[in-house]
Amino acid sequence: LKEGEVSEAQPVASEASAAPKAEAAPAAAEPAKSSAGGASLSPSARRAVGETGVDASQVEGSGKGGRITKADVLNVASGGGSRTEKHVPMSRLRQRIAERLVDAQHQAAMLTTFNEVDMKPVMDLRNRYKDQFEKVHGARLGFMSFFTKAAVEALKRFPAVNASIDGNDLIYHNFFDVGIAIGSPRGLVVPILRNAENMSMASIEAQIREYAERAQTGKVTIEEMSGGTFTITNGGTFGSMLSTPIINPPQSAILGMHNIVERPVVVNGEVVVRPIMYVALTYDHRVIDGRESVLFLRTIKEMVEDPARLLLEV
Repeated sequence: LKEGEVSEAQPVASEASAAPKAEAAPAAAEPAKSSAGGASLSPSARRAVGETGVDASQVEGSGKGGRITKADVLNVASGGGSRTEKHVPMSRLRQRIAERLVDAQHQAAMLTTFNEVDMKPVMDLRNRYKDQFEKVHGARLGFMSFFTKAAVEALKRFPAVNASIDGNDLIYHNFFDVGIAIGSPRGLVVPILRNAENMSMASIEAQIREYAERAQTGKVTIEEMSGGTFTITNGGTFGSMLSTPIINPPQSAILGMHNIVERPVVVNGEVVVRPIMYVALTYDHRVIDGRESVLFLRTIKEMVEDPARLLLEV
């Protein structure tokens, strides 16, 4: 911002002089006043203080030598306050999350594959039965139960996605403990749906809701977050269109759900508008081949687009 200009004083002529004298030197500009803290104010900053009523002693100067500028005053006046920093120690949970994410980046050969899901069949089914579902089961019918069921069926068909590495061995798990990533004030927590293959859609929805409520008050236990053979994360709840989620070690894969957006697609040779969700599978290429990852994600797509198959397990 341009500093205010100070006009020069006009020269003063002598009243009694036979010959004109040299003009007097211009008067020096008035020194800038200082704030109570000792920092000097530029002329424009001084005017801004008068106009806004800001206490100059509360303004931190950003100019040369700590000089307070007009911008500094206006920043405080607009509620911006001083440009301060606050150092806060990371919580133990945040430290642990950071360690595991870095370990995943360093240890796994991560790659992500994508697909898109037409959500219309599931949305139609949900809209048709959600009220009755909640009345009978006491739980709201969301999309997580559909994707959890679809993931379990896909994991049965592609066991490597449910496997993990132990040294030079591959461990194939004959059970399906699905982690559900949940945001909380303390950070991301991933409680486990134990033996998800034996859970009904109602029990899945009820358990996720319970975890989500307890996560907000930090009451999800370490035991409830330990283990897990596969993870599902839903960035769509925050409006994410696409992402490459990071594997939760020692697991070998993670499914990423995203927001649902109406897009033009071709159906039976005609362009129609459908609610589309992009899905992502990040996998450890040391364990899972590209073919398996693509077919796994395609299986989830097919299951969700034809939800009757989830009930028939076909």
